[in-house]
Parts: sequence; C-alpha cells; structure tokens
Amino acid sequence: MKILISSHAFAPSIGGIETVSRLLAEEFVHLGHEVTVVTQTPDREGERLPYPVVRQPSVGELWRAIKWCDIFWHSNLSLRTIWPAFFLRKPIVITHHGSYCRPSTGMDLAQRLKHAIVERTTSVAISRAVAACFKTNSVVIHNPYDARQFAGAASDPKRPGDLIFLGRLVTEKGIDVLLQALALLQSRGFSPRLTIVGSGPELSAMQQMAEKLGLREHVTFVGAKGGTELVSLLQEHKILVIPSRYDEPFGVVALEGIACGCVVVGSSGGGLPEAIGPCGVTFPNGDAEVLGRFLERLLRSPEERQRLAANAPQHLEKFRPSVVAAAYLALFRAKLA
Repeated sequence: MKILISSHAFAPSIGGIETVSRLLAEEFVHLGHEVTVVTQTPDREGERLPYPVVRQPSVGELWRAIKWCDIFWHSNLSLRTIWPAFFLRKPIVITHHGSYCRPSTGMDLAQRLKHAIVERTTSVAISRAVAACFKTNSVVIHNPYDARQFAGAASDPKRPGDLIFLGRLVTEKGIDVLLQALALLQSRGFSPRLTIVGSGPELSAMQQMAEKLGLREHVTFVGAKGGTELVSLLQEHKILVIPSRYDEPFGVVALEGIACGCVVVGSSGGGLPEAIGPCGVTFPNGDAEVLGRFLERLLRSPEERQRLAANAPQHLEKFRPSVVAAAYLALFRAKLA
C-alpha cells in the first residue's frame, strides 16, 4: 500500500502529533508499506528517516505526492495539503487530535470549513472525548506511545522521588493547581517532593509561586529533558501528575509514565482518563483540594500504588505502535475495498 501522511509538524520538531506521526510511519514501513510524509516543518541537520519527507511542498510537489498514493492520511486535518486529493479523487482518512474540536461560530471560516470536510471524509478520533466533538461518527483509535523508549521498569514503592510533572510550562497545563495542592498538604504537615520537567513561558511565574507558597525546598525545576535522561527521571518517581486545567484530547505522557512504572494522577476532563485507564486516578479539573487528598492517599499507601501499577502491562498493550498501526491499516484497507 502507498500511504501518504500529512503531518503539519514533523521531525525534527518535537511534540505529540510529531511523535505519533513518526511512530506510525515507521511501523507502516516495517510492515512492508511505502510511506511518504508531507509537512510544513523545515529540514535541519539531524536524523535521516527511512522514507521520503516532502517539506513545505510546492503545489506541484504536493500534487505529485497525492497522485502517487493509494490512501491519504491526515494526522490532524491540514487545509493547506488536503485540497488536491478532492480533485484527484483519492481516499482520505483524517485523524482528529483535538485542536479544532470546538464548534464553528461567527466568521471563523477555517473552523467551519474543517468541520464541513470532516463530515465528508472518513473520520478517526484519538479518544471518545474527541469523537464527541463532531457530528459525524468517528472511529476511535487511540494514539500510540514509544514502547521502545519508555519501557523496562516495574513499579517500586521505594523509589526515591515522590511526584513528577512532565510537560510545557504553560497556563493550561495546571502547574499552579499542583503547587496549590502541595501548599495545602504542607499546611497539614505533609510535604512531598515534586520534580518539574519542562520549559515554557510560565517558568519564572511558577518558580515565584513555589517560593511564595513556601515550597522552595520541596520543588525542583530541572528544565526540558528527553531520551534516556527523561526515562530515568520517570523511573525514579512514584507518581506522575497531569493537572491540566483544560480538557486534554488524550494524553500520551500518561502512557509514558505508566510504562516507566509511575502511577498517574490526572485531571478528569477530556480524553486523559482513557489514557490513564486502571493505572491511576483522576480529579476534577482545577480542584487543588481533591488533588492534594489523592496525592497524600497514594503516597501514604504503597499497596494501593502497587495495585494500580499491576494493571500496566495489559493496559499498555492497546497503545503499542504495532497494535495502533494494525488498526489504521485495517481501516485503510476497508476504505480501499
């Protein structure tokens, strides 16, 4: 099968959609299919990929790539690259990662056009929560995680680290909610340690907030990490906290933490609970009081953490790249039949 993948952002850019697109492209090639990627991410010196990548394609390059393929898969809908497929009558499958979930209103013509296209193409949603955003029925295929990188650590109640946060330091990720929860616990005589992994525009504000709340001795900002260093950090901590203020469309970071032996505590809105599954607990978005109670309960109960962590192997199996790629290939074949 000749599979053309549209991923607006792609390697060497780093992010959730980039990772999902790369993992599935690699798996399709491994299974014997031909793959080409079109992206708006410019090239830089670095990793050479085992399939062609057409970067910032001209109209002619895009037309030729779409004419070549059997199936055109959009890892998030791109208006910039989809239009020739309609002229060439190529089968289209679009996976929705959540960025255009909200209903179109007013003069938001791009949003209206995207929803109109969704209703006329084969639709995949990365979670049931995302699927519920659209009028059309969507096939739910959850995102994969990198099972080769994030693996190999059983949960250990004697891990030296207590809590870890991993993500961009932006308002919607709710680091302030987590700090408020720690301040409430400290006022009750319980002071767990938190490692914050990531960078972003809220770094200075969150450092100042930790200082103001009297948490300086218990909160460590280590900056952005990746590769084996990130895996080692996750393996050293008991609980991964995902305190997002907004409704996460899914949450691959939860899968990465679970694979490294963490129990996950995350906000309950959106698709994040689907990623956490039976390997953690959820709390109402923005509720620092409930978050604090859950963190204290789990940190004081290694038996409960072990019970939740024991569910990891069966839960993670559904999100391996090979399993997710097989689901996509079955859908592509059905589309071509």
